[in-house]
Amino acid sequence: MGTVSGVRAVRVNATGAESWSSPGRATRLVHAAGTHPGRVRTVNEDSSLVAPPVFLVADGMGGYARGDVASRLVVESFESLSALREVQPADVEAAIVTAQNRVASLAAEFSSAPGSTLVTAAYVLEDGRGYWLLANIGDSRAYCYADGVLEQISKDHSVVQELIDAGHLTRDEAIGHPERHVVTRAIGALTPSEADFALVPAEPGSRLLLCSDGLTSELSDTAILHILSEGMTPDRTVLTLVDAAVAAGGHDNVTVVVVDVVGDGAAGPAGEDTEPAPRRAG
Repeated sequence: MGTVSGVRAVRVNATGAESWSSPGRATRLVHAAGTHPGRVRTVNEDSSLVAPPVFLVADGMGGYARGDVASRLVVESFESLSALREVQPADVEAAIVTAQNRVASLAAEFSSAPGSTLVTAAYVLEDGRGYWLLANIGDSRAYCYADGVLEQISKDHSVVQELIDAGHLTRDEAIGHPERHVVTRAIGALTPSEADFALVPAEPGSRLLLCSDGLTSELSDTAILHILSEGMTPDRTVLTLVDAAVAAGGHDNVTVVVVDVVGDGAAGPAGEDTEPAPRRAG
């Protein structure tokens, strides 16, 4: 795995886009994040982290005690990765173990063990090319949008996904399915779960989307593709996606992180780079 040097944290408002530059300004990551509790739930159990080169969404497990605390602990377990000059799979694995231990320790405080999903992407360099180092547990998702095509680059760990894999359910039928929120892997709530890892090209002109299932349980991939293809800045895209999910029902918390990969010399939608602290929400 290559080196990501010159890493510095960037503060991001939920409604504003900001950017981080890789060494030599060959690549900029222009990003924004937003969250909404939805129309039904009174507590937002989602959390997110935008601390370039690391981005993350965690969804506290509904029905468990203090899912909001669980997702926040997941975020805190990954914050230190933003200070690394190099992000390796072992660093992500160690952060996941830390999150598992921290969330599992909450079981002693509550009658039901809290839990959380996780989807994270770290920008890394390999042979001079940019890649997303992805890890996920549960049904929070990662998508890549490029050249008019939207591709889900994580795989859900859920009962509904197992039904899809078995040919008993289509992706469109999965939206609104009564068991759409039942996951088969989670941090803390179940027996320690393994993460799926992937290394995906982060090409200039592409767009990364991380989200909780509050988005994907309300909007089809076609609806998400339509919004991503409108050419809006990351902050406007985040707001439009969240608003659309809430308008479609808002049955769950909705959290969205959007990251544009901007090549050298390309005009980005964000203003000047800013400093200093990682931004987390939730």
